[in-house]
Amino acid sequence: MGGIRRQGRRRQDHHYRGRRLSRHRTRHAASPAQGRCRPRRDRGRCEHGRPLGCGAVHDTNDAVVGQPLCADCYDYPAHVLWHAHAGKLWDRFVIGVRRQLASSAGLVQSRFANHARLSFARVAEYQKRAAVHVHAVVRLDGSAGPTDEPPAWGTADRLADAVRASAQRVMVSTPYSAAVGELVLRWGVQVDARPLRADTDGPDDDAVAAYVAKYVTKGAHETGAGTDYRLTTWDDIDSARVTDHVRALMRTCWRLGGLPEYAPMQLRTWAHTLGYRGHILTKSRAYSTTYAALRADRAEHHGQESLPSSVTDAHWRYVGSGHSPGAALLAAGIAEDLATSREFAQEAATDRGGCSA
Repeated sequence: MGGIRRQGRRRQDHHYRGRRLSRHRTRHAASPAQGRCRPRRDRGRCEHGRPLGCGAVHDTNDAVVGQPLCADCYDYPAHVLWHAHAGKLWDRFVIGVRRQLASSAGLVQSRFANHARLSFARVAEYQKRAAVHVHAVVRLDGSAGPTDEPPAWGTADRLADAVRASAQRVMVSTPYSAAVGELVLRWGVQVDARPLRADTDGPDDDAVAAYVAKYVTKGAHETGAGTDYRLTTWDDIDSARVTDHVRALMRTCWRLGGLPEYAPMQLRTWAHTLGYRGHILTKSRAYSTTYAALRADRAEHHGQESLPSSVTDAHWRYVGSGHSPGAALLAAGIAEDLATSREFAQEAATDRGGCSA
């Protein structure tokens, strides 16, 4: 699920009007007429004189896909602030799923942990529009965790319904700013919740691993959003090898990061990720083994590997002095060359003396 839904909220006598978020897009359709980008019957133009629609059929690899129809109309502050609050949106989403499950099962919300445990693994994928899209594996276990079967009421359909309901309800308000206003941020309208099953006779863990790997790889190699290094100055943004759309998002991070009301978000520090402050891959503690346990196992493994090959000698002993036979032969050849060079130098000096007389 992902996308940006934005609402301007009146605060005192200030009202910030939301602007269009229209972008070029692809459509997987059999007919080119149905696959046009953003067809419009009227040939209207925005206030900046640019077309409001696009009748072209864009290929998936078309560089224009994901770019705004009009960069001046695009709401870059909303895009950046949505990224900065994506983590808080996710936290409230998870809380909402638990509450929805408890309500649907007739449980008191504070007693939910006595009956079931909600776990997840989440991947954040940068789409071509440079907006983070979330793919998550959400699992319901018994109260004891992964080794415990979920309660009878914890069906896949009920879990999917809870996911959809929570995604539609949660919202986060941004701090008020005279430059931007106060925004109400939500998840996008694209919410696709369905059971994840193994494609073969293998374990479900294989299907989960394939699902996560698919989107981690896609996010790293196909989008080109942001940079893999931090931007420390405004000039770094100008020299970054990114699209104009991504560069505009970076500049927006830098400008908003200079406002005191947005200082806690450290937007300039995260300008290279377009304001997104989370990790590409995250998981709940109970979903699987912890990272601390993995690091401990890795350290133990390396320690066992080094034991047979490491030798500690606390005592020094005299081995010998002088050249080895091979080194002695090489040294003798060098000495002979030096002696010959000195002889030539002496002969040359004698010849020059005789001529000058």
